[in-house]
Amino acid sequence: MKPFWKVVFGGCLGTIIAFLLFNLILFGILGSALSSMGKESQPVVPRNAILKIDLSKPVSEQGKESFSFNPLAGSASMSSSVSLLDAVRALETAASDPQVKFVYLKADDLGMDIAQAEEFRNALLKFRECGKPVIAYSQNLSAGNYFMASVADKVILNAYGDVMINGMSSQMMYYKDLIDHLGIDIQLIRHGKYKSAGEPYIKSEPSQENKEQYVQMLGTIWGMIADAVAGSRDFTAEQFNAWIDNLEINSAEDALGKGLVDELWYDDQVRDYFCTLCGVKKVKDLKYVGLKDYAAAKVKSNLRAKEKIAVIYADGEIVMDDKGNGNIGNNFAREIAEARRDSSVKAVVFRVNSPGGSVQASAAIEREIALLKECKPVVASYGGYAASGGYWISCGTDKIFSDKSTLTGSIGVFGLIPSFGKALKKNVHLNVFEVATHKHGSMANGMSPLDPEEESAMQERIDATYEDFVGRVAAGRGLTTEAVDEIAQGRVWAGGDAIKIGLVDELGGLTDAIRYAATMAGLENYRLVEYPAVTSMYEQLLSSMEETGTEQDIRTDLPAVASRTASWLLGINGPEIAARMPEISIKLN
Repeated sequence: MKPFWKVVFGGCLGTIIAFLLFNLILFGILGSALSSMGKESQPVVPRNAILKIDLSKPVSEQGKESFSFNPLAGSASMSSSVSLLDAVRALETAASDPQVKFVYLKADDLGMDIAQAEEFRNALLKFRECGKPVIAYSQNLSAGNYFMASVADKVILNAYGDVMINGMSSQMMYYKDLIDHLGIDIQLIRHGKYKSAGEPYIKSEPSQENKEQYVQMLGTIWGMIADAVAGSRDFTAEQFNAWIDNLEINSAEDALGKGLVDELWYDDQVRDYFCTLCGVKKVKDLKYVGLKDYAAAKVKSNLRAKEKIAVIYADGEIVMDDKGNGNIGNNFAREIAEARRDSSVKAVVFRVNSPGGSVQASAAIEREIALLKECKPVVASYGGYAASGGYWISCGTDKIFSDKSTLTGSIGVFGLIPSFGKALKKNVHLNVFEVATHKHGSMANGMSPLDPEEESAMQERIDATYEDFVGRVAAGRGLTTEAVDEIAQGRVWAGGDAIKIGLVDELGGLTDAIRYAATMAGLENYRLVEYPAVTSMYEQLLSSMEETGTEQDIRTDLPAVASRTASWLLGINGPEIAARMPEISIKLN
């Protein structure tokens, strides 16, 4: 029998070795390929080029090349995006670049959030002011892509294009009925009547306060969109809203008749028009350059400048342990400290795109920002979100720039305490018995609800944290605590309203914040540096090799909200105090 087992074990060992060698070789080939990709020559911009901007291509806070590889599943994926900063700077450069004839907006979809779209649209307006045309062509129109297309000198719609402009909506998911069905107990302890992040776990529908803040938020954001569209076209915002309410924009002919578009053309007619603009006879003579390639070729910092302005991106949810998973926390705080210690960094722009999260992590980041501010100017720039913990970490900066559509404020605190004891008994017939040395030894252990004394103690902690939050905002914004409390209570504000109540200083984008930071530091020649450094594709490959297929499948396949909810509920080990805004899904329809 021994030879038999030798053959079996030898075969198994050989298979394992072969598998490891195969993956090692494949890993080496992929690594080499990714490394060589990073050494490709810079894109070349042809003469009389058309700067083609495909709005469906993703725009991110920091441009990146994303690569993931799963050796067990035998799958790999790659994607790329241009940063909002590079996209805006590319338009600024193209405005005075004799090689660029005009901008062609391929406006079929929108690969950016509303705040990014607002900043990019303003950059397109400035491009037009330099005398070069912007031509938009859409196969179909929705509120999102029309918001961008309307900025153009000429808006062209496919002759048989679909038109569905219905305004803006928001969806909220409430879990109480499901939670009750499963037998899970959820206790919400909060300070702030508008603090609705935990509300979906204890209610079946939104509270009146939550409805109130949503109505105002959406109204302010849509008001910005309607005013911008009307300002670029020959009708008023009131007319535009009336057409939408009365369902009067249902076809390409409707869009043309009401002046939303200038032409109804097929693709070949658009290309012929481009030939006329470029002074060429044949379509093949048209020269295009994409936004990402143009930015790579033309947008460069002044590498000879010794003095720097650092752009620090706080992009993601605030957590204590941020191990390169798209969140910000302890490692991010160390990035801020690095910028503080760099004597060549003369000013910092703190770009915030965060809905908040852990109070403890927010305090750690705010501490580093305070230390940074002691030695150099710090200007905040808000993206799509700078709310709750996102506002906490940035309210003490020297100046705050915000888009009109930014969601900010949400100055409030809450704690959610789930208990699964009844659910285990109801669903899997498990009985949990607890033994403790002290009266409250089993407090918030995930199996039994808080008793009245424990709930009162948690409320005291929540109230104290809220008072601390309000005090920090008051100190940072030069307001009284009474004034902050009046506009706080967990309420989320759109940037267009936040400036009226003192939560932000000025409406503007990331480039506006950079210019202001340069002025504060007295800089004329400087170069931009970014923190954290963008992860290379090779580093992403290393990370993806360390993850299991199951982990990747969960992140990719489950609906985002349900996945976050399930992982949060199952991952709580004790009472957690959070400064986070509610899960908001806003759609331009």
